[in-house]
Amino acid sequence: MKSNLPRSPPVGGDPSAFAQGGPSASLGAVSGKSSRERKSNRRLRPAPHHLLVTFLGRLRLPLKPQTGKIKRMRRRIPIVVVLASLVSVPAFAQGPENVLLVVNQSSRISKAVGTYYRSRRAVPTRQVCSIKTWDEEEIDRAIFDKEIRRPILDCLERGGLQDRILYIVLAKGVPLKIKDSDEQGDHASVDSELTLLYQDLLGIPRVLRGSIPNPYFAGSRGGQFVRFSHREFPIYLVTRLDGYDLADVRALIDRSLAPARDGRFVLDLSRDDNATGNDWLREAAAKLLAAGIPASRIVLDTSERFVAGEKEVLGYASWGSNDSRDYSRFLANTWVNGALLVEFVSTDARTFEKPPAKWTIGKWSDPPITFFAGSPQSLIADYLHQGVTGAAGYVYEPYLAACVRPQFLFPAYVRGLNLAESYYSAIPSLSWQTVVVGDPLTTPFPGTPLPRAEADPPTDPATGLPTYFSRFSAGTKLHREEAHRVRRASQLS
Repeated sequence: MKSNLPRSPPVGGDPSAFAQGGPSASLGAVSGKSSRERKSNRRLRPAPHHLLVTFLGRLRLPLKPQTGKIKRMRRRIPIVVVLASLVSVPAFAQGPENVLLVVNQSSRISKAVGTYYRSRRAVPTRQVCSIKTWDEEEIDRAIFDKEIRRPILDCLERGGLQDRILYIVLAKGVPLKIKDSDEQGDHASVDSELTLLYQDLLGIPRVLRGSIPNPYFAGSRGGQFVRFSHREFPIYLVTRLDGYDLADVRALIDRSLAPARDGRFVLDLSRDDNATGNDWLREAAAKLLAAGIPASRIVLDTSERFVAGEKEVLGYASWGSNDSRDYSRFLANTWVNGALLVEFVSTDARTFEKPPAKWTIGKWSDPPITFFAGSPQSLIADYLHQGVTGAAGYVYEPYLAACVRPQFLFPAYVRGLNLAESYYSAIPSLSWQTVVVGDPLTTPFPGTPLPRAEADPPTDPATGLPTYFSRFSAGTKLHREEAHRVRRASQLS
C-alpha cells in the first residue's frame, strides 16, 4: 500500500506557492510536471518486503526561515572535549574489485574517462560494462530500460557479479536524467534508478511513481554508520565521474587517489535559527565535534551573509543559490583533496554542460532568458571545476525532506566510510532525483579491508549463485508464494 505522506517544501522557488498546494511555476517547468501533478501529494513507494526501513514523513515547514532582523554573528564552536584522535567505527575499505565501471560507447568522452579511471584504479577488465546509448543528458524511460538498465543487468548476471559489485560508476557521457512519462511522476536521475538493479535481479517489480526509502540511510538506523555490503543491503551504490570536460574529470580522479585528512568543515546557515536545513547544519557541527574533529576546524556560520573565500576546506554545506545573499557562481574557496560538498538546491545537478563565462545565478523571478539549462540556480559542476572531489545534487526538484543530510554525510566520512558510503548514508530516498559525483573509493580515513567472504561472497553450492544473492532470492520466492496463497484464499472466500 502506498503511504499518503505530506510533501516537503520545494528546495527553491516561492514558499507561498507551496503553501497554496504546489511549488512555483518555475520549478514545475523544470520538473516537467503539470499544475495538476504539482498540486498532488508525492507518495513514497512501499519498500520491498525484505527491507526493514522506516518511512520518513515529509515536513510541512517553510523552506526559508521567517524574515526579520536577525543579529548577525559568526561563531566557531567553543572548544569542549576534543578527542586526541578520531573515533572510528570498525572500518573495512572496499577496492576496485567491487566496482562495475559503465562506459557509453556512443560517447567519445565516456570512453576516455572510462579508460583513465580503469587505469588509475586498476578496475578489472571484466568489470567494465560497455553500453551503447544516446550521448544526451536527458532520455525517456524506454531508452533507459532498453539501453542502460538491461545491458547493465546483463553485465552483472553474466559475470556472476551480483554480490561482488558494491559500486556502479558511470563514466561521463552516460545519460544523466529520465524525463517524466506523460505526467506520470516517474522522472528521476539515471543514477538513483540504477541503485535498484539488485532488486531487478531478484525479480522484484518496480513501481515507478515517486521514491522509495533508502535502507542504507543512517537516519532510519538510529544514526548508526555501517560498512556497505550485500549481506544486509540489496541495493547498489551508484556514483558518476563527471564535470564540464575531460580535464575536470581527470583532475577529480587524481584528487580522489590522494585525499587529505586535514581540512576544515564549513557549514553556512541561511540565518541564525533552527529552521529545517539550518538545524541539520547545526547537528552536523555537533556530530563532527563528537567524532573528534577539533573545534578549530569547524566553521558554523549563523550570520545572514553568504560565506565564501574559506581556505583548506574538506567539507562544505550550505543553501547555495537559495541563500538570498548568494549571487555568484563560484565560492572562491580553496579545497583539499577529498573535499565533499552538498547544497540545499533543487536543480544543481541538472546539467554538466558548461554555461557561458558571463552567466551567473539568479532568481526564479528573473526573466527565463537569463536561466541556464532551464534554471537560475547554482551548479555543482562549478565546484567540481574549482577542486571539489565529491558532490551531490539533484536533476529535478527533490523537495527538502529528500535532500542529502550533512549531519550524516560528514561524520560518516571522518569515521572511515568511503565517499559512496558517506553520501548514501545521508540520502533518505532512492529512485529519485539525487546524483552523487565522485570516485566511490575515496577514503581519507581508511580502515581494515572488508573480509573476503563479505566483499566477494562464495557461491552457494545449493543454488550456484553468490551467497547473499541466493538468500535474498529465496526470501523473495517465499514472499511471492505466500502472496499468491493469500490472493488465492481471498478469491475462494
